[in-house]
Amino acid sequence: MHPNHLRALAAALATLASAVTLSAVQPAITMTPFGTLRDGRAAQLYTLANSHGAKVAITNYGGIVTRILVPDRDGNLADIALGYDTLAAYEKDGATTGTYFGALIGRYGNRIARGQFTLDGKTFKLAANNTPGGIPCALHGGKVGFDKVLWDAAPLVEKDAAGLRLRHLSKDGEEGYPGNLDVTVTYWLTDKNELRIEYLATTDKATPVNLTNHSYFNLRGEGSGTILDHVLTLNASRYTPVDKGLIPTGQLAPVAGTPFDFTKPHAIGGRIETQNEQLLFGGGYDHNWLIDRGSAKSRALVKAAEVYEPVTGRVLEVLTEEPAVQFYCGNFLDGKNAGKSKIAYKKRTGLCLETQHSPDSPNQPAFPSTILRPGERYETATVYRFSAR
Repeated sequence: MHPNHLRALAAALATLASAVTLSAVQPAITMTPFGTLRDGRAAQLYTLANSHGAKVAITNYGGIVTRILVPDRDGNLADIALGYDTLAAYEKDGATTGTYFGALIGRYGNRIARGQFTLDGKTFKLAANNTPGGIPCALHGGKVGFDKVLWDAAPLVEKDAAGLRLRHLSKDGEEGYPGNLDVTVTYWLTDKNELRIEYLATTDKATPVNLTNHSYFNLRGEGSGTILDHVLTLNASRYTPVDKGLIPTGQLAPVAGTPFDFTKPHAIGGRIETQNEQLLFGGGYDHNWLIDRGSAKSRALVKAAEVYEPVTGRVLEVLTEEPAVQFYCGNFLDGKNAGKSKIAYKKRTGLCLETQHSPDSPNQPAFPSTILRPGERYETATVYRFSAR
């Protein structure tokens, strides 16, 4: 055989072998010890991997997403999720109000005014664990919310996704909430580089439920500076203004003509220092936007947000069945938290896009209800889709 033909045949065989190797790579999940809590219970770390090399690590303590590794436009992987290396660091952070890095949030994500609500004629008092503007409120489920629970965990693997199913029974009276709430949250990392989060809950007494995830993203890589140059688009023409205690006033205000208009792409830092009362209250963006769902049904995924990072080309799209999204740009990060890179997380070095019902809905009759009753199912999903351009 002619030498050129031999070289061509060898190249073809190498390409075929490479293709076979790639096709053999399947979504997978691995489990490793993640340390011991102060009460002696052991936590685990589950690492989900897809067939393209993307990875998401989750611990069953708080359902916390500890790492998200996705490629940039050149195929280079980086961890874009703020967080810690150790369980002890997460537990220490959570001992105060904390940052909620990567955590599952419940029973009620966001704030409830004065730490109380009235349901079916009875007033329920919650832990007032947050005092923005010096005004007490209940935040993210209370002193021991779902972010501090050691969840029961079960790994899952399907043809095109690796998953982790977490379950917790929140008992009647826990943190002041009525009813035994049976909660299941399932994380999936798909071969489309999507992190899909599915929430399911049932109850034996009427209770408010508003579950979300509190991951902080920096698409350049955690510990890589601020997110002020990230370009944000929000599919939302209205938002809910707040008072100085960060509780919605009840108004549904148009974003047009304000620094809150992200219906077209804007750099996050472009208008953040504008003299605006709402920005002053939040120390920047820390507000709830109402997603323009159009004619989409309530259980349909619609695109809520897109973030583009121009240096790496990474893109984050957020799709959800929820009616609203809280955009928070890390205004309260103060450099006291050193992350996995050992670099301190300073102000505005991460952003959150928390899909949700609106804050304080149990006290706001004009807002869509967050009350779950016996015989009903709380069921919703959110997708964080990663790509590059």
